[in-house]
Amino acid sequence: MDWSEIHYEKDPAWALRPLAFFSFLYGLGVRLRARACAGKARRSLPGFVVSIGNITAGGTGKTPAVMMLAKWAREEGYHVAILTRGYRGRHREKVLEVGEGAGRRITPALAGDEPFLLSRNLKGIPVMISRDRHRAGCLAHEKYRTNFYILDDGFQHTDLKRDVDLVLLDASNPFGNGRLLPLGPLREPRAHLVRADAFILTRCGTIGSRAVPGFLEREFPGKPVFRSDHVPEGVVFPVKGGVNGPESLRGKRVIAFAGIARPAYFRETLERLGAKILLFKAFRDHYPYRIEELKGFIDEKKRQKVDLIITTEKDWVRIDHLGIGETELAYLTVRFKLLEEKPFFDMIRERMEREGGLAGRNG
Repeated sequence: MDWSEIHYEKDPAWALRPLAFFSFLYGLGVRLRARACAGKARRSLPGFVVSIGNITAGGTGKTPAVMMLAKWAREEGYHVAILTRGYRGRHREKVLEVGEGAGRRITPALAGDEPFLLSRNLKGIPVMISRDRHRAGCLAHEKYRTNFYILDDGFQHTDLKRDVDLVLLDASNPFGNGRLLPLGPLREPRAHLVRADAFILTRCGTIGSRAVPGFLEREFPGKPVFRSDHVPEGVVFPVKGGVNGPESLRGKRVIAFAGIARPAYFRETLERLGAKILLFKAFRDHYPYRIEELKGFIDEKKRQKVDLIITTEKDWVRIDHLGIGETELAYLTVRFKLLEEKPFFDMIRERMEREGGLAGRNG
């Protein structure tokens, strides 16, 4: 089943209606957990904590947003660490560090593809994976004097106190069919967005509903709403080496594939860049590719005289180890761009000042 489509259908097929019962049970569990956590004291970390999360099961472009904030904080002179759960990683350690200080070779299968991708793009910034993010944060402080923490996918992680709670929402369809998992994409009821300090609408550059900011301002008055976009940045050829601009895809005959939460977005991006897609294959999020599947794309490329095979950067980290020697295999990189950059960072700085500043900056 293509859950990325099912979750965004307003009227699910009759065969799926029985899932509504499981959505009811899921919602009951979420509400009971929220009630239990409401009176529980949150643990604190020795620094400023920003959570970046969402209310849906993927598809908002959270990883590029984490990269953007981490790079900004480092440029501001802070000691940054990213704390994440490492979804689908196979490690068994209480805390797994990914990055230059790990002291061992870490693979996407061990850490999870998103933490691995974060570490690869954020040299010098430790990515700490643990279910106990307080333990991971304390270790980062002890080892790296961390004083600026980013909770990756932190909205549902209620154990830690945070100074700013950011929630990303897809501007085109922020709540899908409006139902809870598994029938819909919602990880918790929309009313729980009251916990957020601010909202960031994603993919506003080319799509997006004007009704979404109005809804948020009406239902959650006083909470800032920022807009952002995911901007294509480069076409990377990892086998033969080299990077082309995204405009190089115009007129190219391509085979494309993606195993992300919303594969259709990748296809739409390629079409906007002018690529001629002869074959597009969507896989489930975090899909573990087999070499036979990649060889199938290569055979199809030869048969149809295709210019290149292209995927996402997140997918590439899951196929790099397969040793594919195809020189015309590429991945597209994207950059998270805030459309109201100054107001957003002014808000972060204001929260820092409210907390008495950050010890250890530039130290």
